Amino acid sequence: MKKLILDGNVVAQEMKEDLKGRVESLKRNGVTPCLATILVGNDPSSETYVKMKGNACKRIGMKSIRVHLPEETTTEELLVKIEKLNNDPFVHGILLQHPVPSHIDERKAFETIAIEKDVDGVTSAGYGQTALGFGEYPSCTPAAIMKIIEFYGIEVEGKHAVVVGRSPILGKPVSALLLNENATVTTCHSKTTNLAEILKQADIVVAAVGKPNFIQGDWIKEGAVVLDAGYNKGNIGDIDYNACYEKASAITPVPGGVGPVTIATLLKQTVESAERDMRDRNRVPQFRQA
Repeated sequence: MKKLILDGNVVAQEMKEDLKGRVESLKRNGVTPCLATILVGNDPSSETYVKMKGNACKRIGMKSIRVHLPEETTTEELLVKIEKLNNDPFVHGILLQHPVPSHIDERKAFETIAIEKDVDGVTSAGYGQTALGFGEYPSCTPAAIMKIIEFYGIEVEGKHAVVVGRSPILGKPVSALLLNENATVTTCHSKTTNLAEILKQADIVVAAVGKPNFIQGDWIKEGAVVLDAGYNKGNIGDIDYNACYEKASAITPVPGGVGPVTIATLLKQTVESAERDMRDRNRVPQFRQA
């Protein structure tokens, strides 16, 4: 059986080339897309991710603002900082790097981000809109998975998709996005019994469980499409790649699969926010004649 490697770098590069032109167009109209990233504490992995996102902004001509707060920052202090960015007309997107220190109410912080600047898709309102099919900024990793599916022409309608993971910014929203594309979706999690038997029925598998090499090759149906959204220590995904490769018709590598498209999606949604801002600024009020 011919194997299709779902190369996220190819997808991301095409997206970023398109974004460069859109950023230049915005700049000619006096708007520079700007992403603000907030990092609380000194987690080395989080620092690396924030740096990567800032560099990605720079490469396509966007502006990025890095807000680095100390480990002892309180929830209230973080909320004040988010509100300041909400009210800054030159900031088009806000990303709070996950995870924050344990003493901070992360959900409360996410909910403070204005929905029009929630380009990372972390608010409950944004999730609700995504589930109902009209959300502008879905969570970036789920949106990246759907972009890879679209790019490689993978058929979703009528297929049985099994999502392993139910986090509010990955498993749940990607289940909703697949359902909106007319897949039949089963969402599994840590309490699911007979997981291997359920996966053997899947035409499309999305691994989003956060455990390295968790999904085994003999759990995969011959010819299934496997999308690995896991990224664990040592550049290891959530699937046993070599074993799943033998069964799959198409599969994402780790690294180089979903990850690059996730970052490109974050940039895309920030640019879209800036484009909307420009349209709002240029909109001329319409007055009814007497």
